[in-house]
Amino acid sequence: MSATTPDMGKPQFSSHSWLEPLVVVSIMIGSLVLNRRKNYSIFGNRFTDERNPRGYFDSPDEVRGQSPNPIKAERVCGIPITTPDSSRWANHIHSRILYKFPFLVEMFYWAVNYLFYSVTKATAQWLVPAQVGVVEVAQRHGEDILWFEHESIFRWMFPILESDFQGYFLGSHPGIMTFFNRIYSLVHIPGTVLFISWYYHEAPNANTFALVRRTMTLGNFFAFATFCVYPCMPPRLLPESYHFFDTVRQEHAESVWVDSKSVNQFAAMPSLHFTYAFVISSTFLYHSEIFRRLRGKPVRKSTFTQIIYTVLAFAYSLLVLSVIVATANHYWLDAVMAMISVTVCFMINRVFLLLLPVEYCLCWVLRLAKPPPHVGGNKSDDLSGTESPRYRSVPDYDVV
Repeated sequence: MSATTPDMGKPQFSSHSWLEPLVVVSIMIGSLVLNRRKNYSIFGNRFTDERNPRGYFDSPDEVRGQSPNPIKAERVCGIPITTPDSSRWANHIHSRILYKFPFLVEMFYWAVNYLFYSVTKATAQWLVPAQVGVVEVAQRHGEDILWFEHESIFRWMFPILESDFQGYFLGSHPGIMTFFNRIYSLVHIPGTVLFISWYYHEAPNANTFALVRRTMTLGNFFAFATFCVYPCMPPRLLPESYHFFDTVRQEHAESVWVDSKSVNQFAAMPSLHFTYAFVISSTFLYHSEIFRRLRGKPVRKSTFTQIIYTVLAFAYSLLVLSVIVATANHYWLDAVMAMISVTVCFMINRVFLLLLPVEYCLCWVLRLAKPPPHVGGNKSDDLSGTESPRYRSVPDYDVV
């Protein structure tokens, strides 16, 4: 370390390159097991459930008897749509596997999200004029953000320079900086997957879970689109004259989430870290029932539980905000835009229901009957009365 380089704390463990994917896979496998339908056998002849005494389909004849017409009329966001009905294939082995392990649907959604993110880097490079270059454009956008925050008429909103905030921890608080460096990636993908897995099991019903998941996913796609049209260089990549230091990527001990070929280095605006954190914190705050208390409605949770949820709500967002700015990966404005985008996405999240016909057609092509929701164990079954084999009785849950 040179005389001009402050103590940036210890870097991430070299094991992050394999440990973090292992953690994510372990969380997903654990969720598959935890959220499985315990009273259903994939290879059994009959499904017995205390809430569905009639059972699952016993034979292809019964399937055809329940679904004689391969065409089904639906109303999606008030729009009449005619789509193929795939419930006739409920006894296919892959349909039965999906019925046993419904969390596989969430894993599929995560894969689709990652697929769209992986093309943002190439798309941004394609959209930027070749004579200019994406690096120059991204640097200019990063400098514009610093100007907006600290020199424009809106500077009163950002009283602390990002470089000063990072400088507070550099050297004087190496222990905290080490903590920030090592959890930077852990609070992003592994932490968010853990939240989705936990909430799938704990959400009061499928509609509530779907609302949170759709909001987070729509926030993802808003960010992906912004990355393509507005590539933005994070503070750590700006010229040295801006006095930022890349504290996370030391000694090449980098996380797979920050050192993969598909990672878009110019995706600072808005912050996906804070997009996820704000959704998670808002969910915690909702379940603290503080809003019910403010409206004078009866509170169903104990005082201790309310305090825990409220503390988690504020602590998690503040932690993520501190981490992303102190490690020079984001600007303050990145977090502000993330909050705005999440709020808008929450208000319009049902727009994703327009993709229901695409999902139905995909199930038809795959000869797959998508199962009803199993969020919170059996708590969500009352959305349709019983777990009917005609899966599409709860369309709110059927799409990201």
